[in-house]
Amino acid sequence: MTTGHLIRKLRLQKGMTQEELAASAYTNVRTIQRIENDEVNPRAYTLQSIASVLEVDFEELMDCDQSNSEDVRLTKSNVWLSILHLSGLFILLFPPLIIWIWKKDQVEDMREHGIDVINFQLSVLILLLPAGILAGLIITLPIVIFLGIGSTVIIVVNTIKVINNQPYKYPLIVKILKP
Repeated sequence: MTTGHLIRKLRLQKGMTQEELAASAYTNVRTIQRIENDEVNPRAYTLQSIASVLEVDFEELMDCDQSNSEDVRLTKSNVWLSILHLSGLFILLFPPLIIWIWKKDQVEDMREHGIDVINFQLSVLILLLPAGILAGLIITLPIVIFLGIGSTVIIVVNTIKVINNQPYKYPLIVKILKP
């Protein structure tokens, strides 16, 4: 429950209108409306006045805000998984491999994510090797550019999905490592 919802609930339990709460807390009605609709985070002074009028501890209203903000934070696991996926921007395979080996037993889901990232890296390398060998031909330059831009976009999109706890997918990978 947000601070605004809690204030609204407590105000209604006391049988007060927004106008009555605003007058008692020495603020205006629009401020109370914006707080209850979660449009603004109230200043400490305003929150303290509202808590006094509603006869609740100031800390109770503050704790409500802190418990909601914890849901938005990244977990340590998400941070390491994001770093793993972003390390795929280096086509060298070593950064994701090092992170995977280092954290696979410490971070939940690191094994599965690591296998996917490394398989993607190996697939890109397999596609780039022939293009690199044939680099003298003009037709391979667009392929190299397409692979570079395409893999970068896929890596960034998947990193964002991991940060937001959404499922990710690496397309067209050769499954060299099995889960």
